[in-house]
This record gives sequence, C-alpha cells and structure tokens, in this order.
Amino acid sequence: MNSSNSINPSNSSNPTNPMNPINPMNPINPMNPINSKTKFIVLLILWAVAFIPVYPGLISKWLYHSNNSHGILVPLISAFLVWQKRNQLRQASVSNFGWGMAILAGSMILYILSYVGAVAVVSRAMIVFSLIGLILFALGKPIYSIIKFPLFYMLFMVPVPDTIYNLVAFPLQLFATKVSAFIIQILTIPVYREGNMLYFAQTQLAVAEACSGLRSMMAFVMLSFLFAYMMDKKWKKRIFLVLSAIPLALFSNIVRVTGTGILAHFYGAQVARGFLHEFSGLAVFAFGFILLSLEYLILNKVREKRETNI
Repeated sequence: MNSSNSINPSNSSNPTNPMNPINPMNPINPMNPINSKTKFIVLLILWAVAFIPVYPGLISKWLYHSNNSHGILVPLISAFLVWQKRNQLRQASVSNFGWGMAILAGSMILYILSYVGAVAVVSRAMIVFSLIGLILFALGKPIYSIIKFPLFYMLFMVPVPDTIYNLVAFPLQLFATKVSAFIIQILTIPVYREGNMLYFAQTQLAVAEACSGLRSMMAFVMLSFLFAYMMDKKWKKRIFLVLSAIPLALFSNIVRVTGTGILAHFYGAQVARGFLHEFSGLAVFAFGFILLSLEYLILNKVREKRETNI
C-alpha cells in the first residue's frame, strides 16, 4: 500500500495532539454550556441559602420602615432588566473568569465577618457583590458585561444605615422648615419658625424627621439611575439627570411642607396627621416622579432633534 495513503496513528488516536479538534485539553475548545449552566444553578442555590440569615431583617426594613420602602422594588426592576436582555444572553459565550472566584470568596468572607460583627449594611451589600463574583466565575465576562447594570442597581435595595440617615436627615429637616416658612410668609400668612417648628396664629406644626425629604431623595436617585440607563450613551445627559434628582426631591418636599403648613393655618394641625399626611406624601412623590419623567423625555427629545438636523 502507498505510504501516503496510510493513516497516521499520531493524528487519529493521540488525544494530546494539539491539532486534534476533539481534544478536551485544547484551550481553544469552548466550554460545555450545559455543564456551565448546571454549575451556575448549583452555585446560585448555595449562594441564596448562604444569605438566609440576612433576609428577615432586610425584608423587615423594606416593609416596616418607610425610609427604605423603595428597596422592595429594586430586585424586581433588576430582574426585569435582565429579562429584557434574554436574547443577548442566549447568544453570549459561556466561559470562566478567575477573578470572579476571588470576588466571590472575598465577598463571602466579608459577609461572615460583618454578620458576626452585626454590621448590617456590609452583610447586605455582600449579597450583590458575591452575586457579581458568582456570575463572573461561572458564566464569564461576556455575560457579566451584558447585565452589569442590573447587578449593580441591586445596591439600591440595601437600606441606608441609621447613623448616616440621622446625620443627613436633620440638616435637611431644618432646610425644609426654613424655606417653607419663608414661602408661607411671602403668601402673607403669619408664621414664626423656631428650629423645626412652625407656629401659626391658631396652631403649630412640627416638621418631623420623616418630612426631611431624605426618603424621597433616595427613591428619586434610584429612579434617576434607571432613567439614565434607558437614555442614549451621552454621559453628560446621564450625569445631569442623576444629579438633578437631588434638587427635585428637595423641591418636592418643600412643596409638601409648605402646603401642609398652609392647610394647618386654615384648618388646624389635624391635616398634618393620619391619612391626609400619608396621602400628601404619596401625592408629592408622584409630582416629583412626573417632573423626573418629563426631564427624561425632554433630554431624549433634544437628542432626537439633533439627529434629525444632522
């Protein structure tokens, strides 16, 4: 037989031949997506179980502390944003990223230490960072790059520590009281301010800590990041939209305190309690949300006009 037609055993049976396309040791070969997904699901279940001690306190903060009530929406929003990327995720390649294991291990160590040390904000934040490490390790950078915003957006579900809240709330409380008193006086309604108290002819009104505006500020900042994500990739517009959430929250809160003060002058301090107080909070939040939405639409409209002119 002609030697040129003979089969070279080194090319057909040697599994370590780098030219062998079925060589399992060849680094060029892609990962088995079924094995990768199975590994990810197993690790995800273990990850979810590991944070069981944190869930009750976190959910309690969402449900029973109005300052953090927006947090319950964050996981749902993040899940929806990931779902929107489902077609890109199906097409993305699955790989391993070694630094993901380092991020995952470091996050779990910090979680254990902070949980033992009763540092709630760190243990809750590690839910997000450990998940980022898990996705990097099990699925790779291509998939992480597609869903990195929804992942980091989950940080908004972590409640603000009480120490920081108390530190910021009181100056905002005084600011809202001063500006509201000034506006009420301009409207020729006699009012005297002392600290966070507003004294009218027939009644008095205390601007409580809950009326500092910090609650709506956190919610508006959370929404502004979402709107900025949905905008085009002009970073100046995105930064402007996010930064504008703070003055919008302050303005909305001043409208609430001023309106409550005017009603208290005419109808008594009972308007600042109970249902009317809660309803005014919801109404002012809706007012601020509408302003933020209008700003988002205007900024997008400016972009469309520029593209049309070009």
